[in-house]
Amino acid sequence: MTLRRIRETHKTTRPDIVMANTYSQIHIQMVFAVKYRQALILPSFKDRLHDYITAIVQNHDHKMLAINSVEDHIHFLMGFRPHESISNLIRQVKGDSSEWINKEKLTPKTFRWQEGYGAFSYAKSDIPNVIRYITNQEAHHRQQTFLEEYIGLLDTFRIEYDPAYIFKPPA
Repeated sequence: MTLRRIRETHKTTRPDIVMANTYSQIHIQMVFAVKYRQALILPSFKDRLHDYITAIVQNHDHKMLAINSVEDHIHFLMGFRPHESISNLIRQVKGDSSEWINKEKLTPKTFRWQEGYGAFSYAKSDIPNVIRYITNQEAHHRQQTFLEEYIGLLDTFRIEYDPAYIFKPPA
């Protein structure tokens, strides 16, 4: 079929409508760690970091539903709009937030996020439980390490992984 034929076949009967609206309901939990899982997310700036990351996510027209971190990693749950890729958003979140942390000299050494991230999707009915889970990270990590938690998420979602590429241990 020629391009001209495709265009003729797919013409709308209403010339004022170019494309229908797009509707979606996508909920993604993001998880990523400080490079080498160093304990660099300090209580002194943790809330400001959450606000900063929330602003980045919202400036990209996504909706922050929950965010929390412990000293070596962060979780957030967002209503994700499909106008951009997850990898592009995370590149912006990680790059801008680490630049901000370093510019403000909020850590005793240079701050960097580790390469990689986890992105896990949820049904709307799961959202209250995921928000509770993220909100209670401090209590959760008194029982389980980050590595145990992360591998548990990968296993729960049946994501195949190579242990060599799981977040590196603290240096």
